[in-house]
Amino acid sequence: MTLDTVDAPGSCDGEVTLPAPDRPTFVDFFGTWCPPCAEQMPALAEAHDRIGDEVLFVSVTTEPVGEAVSEETVAEWWRENDGDWLVAADVSAELAARLNVGSYPSARAVDASGRVRWATSGTHTTEEFIEGIRQALDG
Repeated sequence: MTLDTVDAPGSCDGEVTLPAPDRPTFVDFFGTWCPPCAEQMPALAEAHDRIGDEVLFVSVTTEPVGEAVSEETVAEWWRENDGDWLVAADVSAELAARLNVGSYPSARAVDASGRVRWATSGTHTTEEFIEGIRQALDG
């Protein structure tokens, strides 16, 4: 499905198809209201730096961006938490529902054929993220 992306550090205003139709995808689901989401940003940043070029690496919020939550609110949170990769808005929460996301933060690593290879919720270390992403790369 296609989501709108947010103009923020490492991201730009546009669209992204998730999961990517031709390559492994890592999706981090977060909320600007979620303290654990902010706490794990350094681990996500390091995982992105180390393995992000091997997958489509994107963070997604299901907040009503452009409605009750402004794009600038998301971009400001992104800057404050040193995000520097693609960030998108799943305003309808359709992607989150499709990938069975029930709590935040959550992450999914999807292989190039669209199969979820790693699904998790809660905070994780850099190594745990990399291990999960590798499952999609090996798929």
